[in-house]
Amino acid sequence: MPVQSSRNRRDRGPRGPLLPPGTPRYRTASQLFDAAVVDAYTPLLDSYPEQLRNLDVAVDTVPRMRLRPDMTVFPEEIAADGPVPLGRVIPAGVDPLGQPTRARIVIFRKPVEQRCSGTAERTELLRRILTQLVAAHLNVDPADIDPRFHD
Repeated sequence: MPVQSSRNRRDRGPRGPLLPPGTPRYRTASQLFDAAVVDAYTPLLDSYPEQLRNLDVAVDTVPRMRLRPDMTVFPEEIAADGPVPLGRVIPAGVDPLGQPTRARIVIFRKPVEQRCSGTAERTELLRRILTQLVAAHLNVDPADIDPRFHD
């Protein structure tokens, strides 16, 4: 009787991941999302290198903001889809220890992923969110940064 190297139950093919977690090409969903954010942000950084030099970009899983239930309109610093924030700009300031902090754009991964059915749609949504947030940071109209931008 031949020895099978892996189970092929009911002729459905090999079981398990194609790339095991130990291999160099393996990436988690959050790592793929982080790479997509960097890809969407790079053209903006290339267009405005001096203005965005002191701006950090971060990804958080979900929004961690105190929102009022009656809040229907968000300020420019928050990119939202209806009542759900998708990203925000945190201005430079001082932390509780008295250390200066840099301005930061935070993209919320789960709300963005829930609104996208594929990578092309995710890329477009990230482009729109980052354009809106960079425009808010630079205090310009988003259409000045990207002529394709429309509300």
